[in-house]
Amino acid sequence: MVHSPELVDIGANLSHDSFRHDLEQVLERARTAGVAQMIVTGASETESLAAHDIAATHPGVLFSTAGVHPHLAREWTGTTRGVLSELAQSPVVVAVGEAGLDFNRDFSPRAAQERVFEEQLELAADLAMPVFMHERDAHERFVAILSGYRARLGGAVIHCFTGNAQELDRYLEMDLHVGITGWICDERRGTHLRELVSRIPQERLMLETDSPYLLPRDLQPRPKSRRNEPMYLAHILKVIAACRGADPEELAVATTRNARAFFGLEAR
Repeated sequence: MVHSPELVDIGANLSHDSFRHDLEQVLERARTAGVAQMIVTGASETESLAAHDIAATHPGVLFSTAGVHPHLAREWTGTTRGVLSELAQSPVVVAVGEAGLDFNRDFSPRAAQERVFEEQLELAADLAMPVFMHERDAHERFVAILSGYRARLGGAVIHCFTGNAQELDRYLEMDLHVGITGWICDERRGTHLRELVSRIPQERLMLETDSPYLLPRDLQPRPKSRRNEPMYLAHILKVIAACRGADPEELAVATTRNARAFFGLEAR
């Protein structure tokens, strides 16, 4: 039997309430679809703890990040950094984040977002850990802040990239990895990514679903549920490979190698 290459989903919000009742089935469907490992995103102090606990019960398959999403920057307290730092000592925690700026929704004041982003960049530098980052409609400020820390950071990935060519080029100049989601499958707002994705060097590209969000809109037949799942990473891979004119299996091998090296999964 010929086995398809394994995939790694670098961003799945598996602590989301929508997965509470059927997580084991979700993981089994992912495994059947070739998704061998998933990184559970930490988006707040509480969610980072939950992500860790979920990952710890599935060793070797699930890992997690520890951080505070810009939407929730207002919840950062005097003890948050200590909580994240302690979480980061766990072998299942592989990155600091989801950290960054989101000026599209402004769910937290921009000043708070910027301060909390800096706190997490400082933490990642101090811990010598990769940083998992979010940016939307905040490119200039994001770059200005990140530039002050980049030399002290190791791996840094801009997750769920949805920006324009100039923004992508700037991120590549900063030696960032780039995570691509099912946004590229959205005919309403993701078509520009179909051209841009070829600009990403193969060794910097990683794949993610951002489950339960961003269900690929071009799935056929269309699922009854709007919930995204890691099993759909195989579909995202095929779309990206087609856009790049690449062999899907070769791209799977490359992106999995990238993810495992970036997050240090082989050593855990």
